[in-house]
Amino acid sequence: MASQPAWVNSLFTYTGSSSFSEFLGVHAPNLHPARNESLAAPVGDEIPHATTIVAATCAGGVVMAGDRRATSGNIISQRDIEKVFRTDDYSCMGIAGTASTGLELARLYRVELEHYEKTEGRSLSTEGKAHRLATMIRGNLPMAMQGLVVVPLFAAYDPSHDTGRIFSYDVGGGPYEQKDFHSIGSGSIFARGSLKKLYRENSSPQDTVLACLHALYDAADDDSATGGPDVMRKIWPVVSVITDDGFRRLPDDEVAEFVESMLERRMTAPEGPTAPLR
Repeated sequence: MASQPAWVNSLFTYTGSSSFSEFLGVHAPNLHPARNESLAAPVGDEIPHATTIVAATCAGGVVMAGDRRATSGNIISQRDIEKVFRTDDYSCMGIAGTASTGLELARLYRVELEHYEKTEGRSLSTEGKAHRLATMIRGNLPMAMQGLVVVPLFAAYDPSHDTGRIFSYDVGGGPYEQKDFHSIGSGSIFARGSLKKLYRENSSPQDTVLACLHALYDAADDDSATGGPDVMRKIWPVVSVITDDGFRRLPDDEVAEFVESMLERRMTAPEGPTAPLR
């Protein structure tokens, strides 16, 4: 195979920045999701939207879970979309809002972190990762003003504190660090209400996973855009756990066991577990 010209190797070796997003915007702006041409008119509900994501810290880490439904207005456009993504060995992000833009953002952000690590020879700190994502969200603001809004939720294990951390965003960026737990998307108000009752500080990852699944179930119970576990089709929420051992996505059969345990209890208590008053 013919070797590449020297100027091509120089271009990709000496980018002038540790940011892959900036490099892409300069040399291939047509491939950058935040630099595409403006839309003629707002697209509104015509494009599928991802819905509810929850995250909660646990003993030595953090758990993130997302439902699998995507909607276009009042239509279910997809039943098994994935909204929680590994971004590096110790972090992940979930997306809510315009699904296509969110998927592009998740892929680009993962490359962004890999590019930084390769060019700088080290990983970004947890705060650095959160702020780098905020910069990318801010770059999408013109598209957000036309209806292509995507708002992620970022979670990471911070080795300097030996704990999990959660960051939320708005369309202008952020980030805003959240204590203990948080939720985004159309069902977030119901999921957060559920977690207020079920969350326990320093719970085991297994108990925190169960609390997050209960929160997603409660969100689906009151928000039509959020999908509950689909037992007939065997479509389960995406659940990820991040500890000092790294990122781990729970396999479907393991999530199914948690769901079956939750549903068994809901058969006798449809509103879910209650928190003690004292």
